[in-house]
Amino acid sequence: MDGITALYVFMLAAFTGYEVISRVPVILHTPLMSGSNFVHGVVLVGAMVVLGHADPEDPVQLAIGFVAVFLGAANAAGGYVVTERMLAMFKSDRKPGGAK
Repeated sequence: MDGITALYVFMLAAFTGYEVISRVPVILHTPLMSGSNFVHGVVLVGAMVVLGHADPEDPVQLAIGFVAVFLGAANAAGGYVVTERMLAMFKSDRKPGGAK
């Protein structure tokens, strides 16, 4: 795939993603965040596969692979933390049974 085609696909994906997400009601953002955490996990697995195929003699490939795995793990963990905090905002302070 040449650079122009890759740029075209990237721009088309960015535009489509923006159009889809901009039409989502605010109440659905928390479930979508939970669903997107799964995608972050897939990205992490992909980064680990790419790091596994890196040439052990090339430190640049190893460094880029390590950074990809690190950022993928941080993104997945951060997504779960944000989702947990958002869900905590909807929890009630009342105890079950009507007792305070």
